[in-house]
This record gives sequence, structure tokens and C-alpha cells, in this order.
Amino acid sequence: MHRRFVMPARIACAAALCALAIPAPLPADEGMWLFNALPAERLKARHGFAPSAEWTNRVMRSACRLSSGGSGSFISPDGLVLTNHHVGASVLLKLSTPERNLLKEGFVARTRAEELACPDLEIIALAQIEDVTARVNAAVPAGADAAAAFEARRTAIARIEQESQDATGMKSEVVMLYRGGLYHLYRYARYDEVTLVMAPEEAIAFFGGDRDNFEFPRFDLDICIFRVRKDGVPARIEHYLPIRRAPLAEGELVFVAGHPGSTQRLFTLDHMRFLRDVEMPFRLTELNRREVAMQQFSMRTAENARVARDDLFGVQNSRKAIRGILSGLLDPPVLAAKAAGEAALRARVAADPALGASLDDWDAIARGLEALRGFYGEYQALETGLAFWSRLYGHALTLVRLAAEKEKPNEERLPGYRESDMPTLELKLYSPAPISPALEQAKLAHSLAVFATAFGGEHPLVRTVLAGKSPEARAAELARGTALGGAGARREIAAGGGAAIKASADPMIVLARTVDPYARAVRKRYEDLYQSVERESYGRIASALFAIHGTSVYPDATYTLRLAYGTVKGTTDLGMPVPFATTIGGAFERSDAAGGRDPYELPPRWLAARGRLALQTPFNFICTADIIGGNSGSPVLDRDANVVGVIFDGNLDSLIWDIVYVEDPGRAVAVAAPAILEALAKVYGADALLRELAPGMR
Repeated sequence: MHRRFVMPARIACAAALCALAIPAPLPADEGMWLFNALPAERLKARHGFAPSAEWTNRVMRSACRLSSGGSGSFISPDGLVLTNHHVGASVLLKLSTPERNLLKEGFVARTRAEELACPDLEIIALAQIEDVTARVNAAVPAGADAAAAFEARRTAIARIEQESQDATGMKSEVVMLYRGGLYHLYRYARYDEVTLVMAPEEAIAFFGGDRDNFEFPRFDLDICIFRVRKDGVPARIEHYLPIRRAPLAEGELVFVAGHPGSTQRLFTLDHMRFLRDVEMPFRLTELNRREVAMQQFSMRTAENARVARDDLFGVQNSRKAIRGILSGLLDPPVLAAKAAGEAALRARVAADPALGASLDDWDAIARGLEALRGFYGEYQALETGLAFWSRLYGHALTLVRLAAEKEKPNEERLPGYRESDMPTLELKLYSPAPISPALEQAKLAHSLAVFATAFGGEHPLVRTVLAGKSPEARAAELARGTALGGAGARREIAAGGGAAIKASADPMIVLARTVDPYARAVRKRYEDLYQSVERESYGRIASALFAIHGTSVYPDATYTLRLAYGTVKGTTDLGMPVPFATTIGGAFERSDAAGGRDPYELPPRWLAARGRLALQTPFNFICTADIIGGNSGSPVLDRDANVVGVIFDGNLDSLIWDIVYVEDPGRAVAVAAPAILEALAKVYGADALLRELAPGMR
């Protein structure tokens, strides 16, 4: 059973500090810090450690981001990348067949020649950061309204990205920080030639299953190892992180270098209320529906369960996370503290025009949110794809928009369709990864039914989309009738441009071609009435925060590289102490107590290795580092930048960290490095892999 989510009493204090209304110190280990603005003085004062320029550069360039949805790190000069099993799970599924299920069986390449080419995995590593705030803001004409300013900045961003990519050959992305207060240009080393080296069995990678997700103690080998290559040979990596053999001690300082997805800690009070009353309930309702749909589909056959596994895991994981966030938002002290902090900041702004903001900025955000409330469901259905839950439809919409956007000047294209975006777009669009027609049909039938229910059966667009059929019959017609399951067909249509899209009779292309004008219209409404207003007003509020605090305030997470820090520290559960680490022996004890039954069934290789393993080896551990979703796969480092673990979860009490960081009893959960080495040596016999890692071990 999961613990009931209990909000600690100290959250009121922490939430007030997160409002950043007064110059008060943050809780000791709070912060997702930019690599070009690390809190060196805080670290020195608190932990007696100040990262050098060399340390910072090496860690920054050793951390990486995977297109499968998580973080990782380079751990050898020959391109080895360490991440989580659940980050690599979608790749494992694409490499599997009904006869060879890599998720269930695991995989170990005994030689580099045995490594498996990944069909569409992209890995990027941050190399350079440049502040381009002045250039982006200078593009806005004097007196421009919010919508015009939004377009001007978007045009400037497209130009900056393309110029950077042309000049450096590096993937270039302008990142908005502080919700519009700063714009930084990030340049990345990009790798799209990736091979699978090692993955354990799902039974040990996700030991305890959904029952133990967001819990601790844990006993999971949630790791996956890939390799980046160039022209068929392992890429030479200058900056990488050695793995430490020695176990951690309680109280030891650790760092997490990863890509936290999205936080809302700088949101206004009205924005927090929108999350509580609109966005989170909406998302939770749909996740609950999808979970039931995927469970029902999976129960029909073993093959259905195999192909749906990644979708079902993702839905269950998100559902649990959203429920935790919503629980926090419904706890009165959270918003009460936000209200108090915001009132103090508004008073400062009202008294000092030089701070760069006005009270109307809060009111403008509230008006934008009220406008968004009126069409939020429509936006989610049409523009984010809620109504068309299907990889096949996603490919179709990409093809339709690609043809249309390529006819425009580069700077006027939608984000994602600019020339600088083409390598990533094409890698995904032309992926040879298999697509299950049965799964596509089931997902599409579910989403079309939700669409019809939400909009009403007589809505003109619903009638057009369903074409006189039930959601189930229409989904079958679309999934079975399209040729877009094949990469060759997608490539052929893309090559034909607008003429091929216009002439196509492929049912998915026809559907996307029909829906796209409606989706673009609701997107434009979203940008004009909400997004542009939000960006302008938050930018000015950020100016006030800078005037008061400078860059001692960290920005909300944006799925870009950050550094967090904390200490290895136990916690409590219902008043009882929970030690900071588990052991490999504990996994066997947990399995024995459950009679070896799922979800505590150990793989045969582990049972056979029981007598060889050092059972007191630390397996999983917890620390106070500030992490959220997106940090999965992040390396946990010691002061010498050695890998001591890999983040794979947070406990249930950490789920509120999307909104506010509370040190106790929330914890980040990681796989311990000694367990990784012990398993590679004694369970998987990964001798070649260990020899490659050996020069960097400590």
C-alpha cells in the first residue's frame, strides 16, 4: 500500500520562501541552478565546497539528455552513456519482437559488435551557453502589444538559433528562463547514432512495480547503458564521469546534473489556482481513463501487454505524480503561503516603479488564465493531440505541417519546423521502429471517444472526424487503412511536399489535413490571449525579482541542464526512521517474504547469482537534492565529480517539489554505483563493459 500523502507543517515556510517576495535564504538544499550561475557562495558557506571552473565545465559537458525523455551521463571516453531503464524502455520496446522481448529478458552486448543500433534515439550534451536576452528583447518594437511582442521575439529566436547552428554546426536552442526574464542560447553536441549496450530485466529494473513507485525503501537496478557513435565507431568523448566503487556515507555532499522537466514555483497565486482547479484535475481525469484503456487492451493477449507496456507505465507514473501535486495544491497552507509572499512582493512593486513591474502584470496573468479556461479543453484536444492519441496520427500531422511550414521563410515557421529543427524532426519522422496497428487502433478509439464526449456528438468537427462511424469503427478504418506505419511511405510523402499532401488519399493524412486548420486556430488563440500575455507579464515580474535578489533566485525548470545538490540522508515514514540506503541482500529478503511473486519476483539470473553477490552492497539510496520528473537518469556525483549513483525516482513526499521544495520528508531516490558494478560483474558477466569502465573507477 502507498503511504497517504501528508503535507509537512513546515511547508508554509518553504512556500513563502519560494514566492521570493523578501530577501530571505532558501532552505539549505533547494535549487535547480543554471551552470552559468551556480550558487558558489551558498555551497561554500553550507558545505565547504566551491565548484571550480574546470569542475563545472566537465560536469556540464558530461551530462546529457535523451530524446526518449530523460537525462544521462557519459561514463567512458568511448561514448558510454548511463541512464535509467525506464528512460530507455521505449527504445527497448522498439528493438524487441514477440520472440525476443528485451524489456523482459534484458540485454548485454559481450562485444561492441553485438551492440544494437537504436532506431531513433538522439542524445545531446550542453557545450556552450550565451546570454541573448538583449538581442531577443531588442527585436520588440516600441509600443507593441503582447501578441506583436510575442511574434517579434519568436522571429528573433528563430534567427539566433539558425545563425548559431550555421556558424558552429552545433544544435542550437534559445531557452526562455524566469518565464521571460532571460533568454539564453544553448549549443549542444548532438549524437543520433546510438547503440544499446546493456539493460537489465524489467523485473529487477522495476522491482516492486507500480506498488513501490514513488516509495522508499527500494531495490531497483533501474539502469540502461547506451553508446554514442560517429560514422559507425564509438565517439571519442573528452568529458566524462568516472564511476566510484566506494559506498556513500550518510551526510555526504552529492550533486545531481540533469534536466528537470517543468516546475511552477514562480507561478502567481492565480496561476497556482488554475493548476489546482483546471489543469491538474483535467490531466488526472484523462490519465485515469487512459490507464483503464491500456489495462483492458493489455489483458487481451500477451502480445498486447508487450506492445502496450511503455504506454501503460508512462500513464501510471504520470497519474501518480499528478495526484501528488494536486494533493499539495489542495492543502490550504500551500496557497496561503503563496498569497502572503505575493502580497509582500506586490507591495514592493507598488512602492517602487524602478523594479520594472506593475500590479497590472498580476492582473494581466489572471485575465489570460480566465480566457484560457474558456477553451482549455479545446486546446488540449486539438493542439496537444488529446483527441488523437496515436503515433500514426502524430506522423500524419507532422507531414501536413512540415509541407506547409517549409513554404514559409524560416523565421516565420512554427517552432519545431525550422531548419535548425530538421535533424531532430527527420530522425523521429523517418524512424524504422515498428508501430503496432492493434495498439494504435485501441489508443485512437479511446481518444476519439473522449473527443466526441467532450465536444458533443453533434459538434461539426466531431461529425467530420468520425465520418458517420463510431469511435471504434473509425479508429479501425484509420489505423488499418494508413500506410504511415512504414518509414518509406512517410519519406515519400515528405519528399512530395505540399502537392503530395494535397493529393494524398491516405486516411491519416486526410484526417490531419482536415483537423490542422482547427488546431492552428486554437493554437493562435492560445498564443494571443494567454501565452503572449503571460510571457510579457512574467518577464516584468522577473525584472522585479532580479532587482531585489539578482540571480540568487534560480529559474523554474525548463527541461534544460541544471545542477542540484544535497546530502545523503535518511527520512521518516509515519514517524518511523527510514535508513538512507538499502542493500542487495534486502532485495532477496523482500522477494522471499513475498514468496517470489510479482511484483517481487527476481529474474532467474539474479537467483542463480545469489551466492556470489556481496549482499551488503548498497543498492538504492536517498538524498535531499532538488529533483523532479526529467531528472530520471541523472548522475549523482561526489565532490570529485565521480558517479556515485543514478537518480530514478523520488519518494511520495517529493511530488510537491514541482510546486515547492520541502526538504523533509521528501527525498530523491537513486541506484547506488556499487550495486551497478556488482551486478555487472556477478549477475551479467559484463566483462568487456567492466574493462572499459575500469580506468575511470574509484
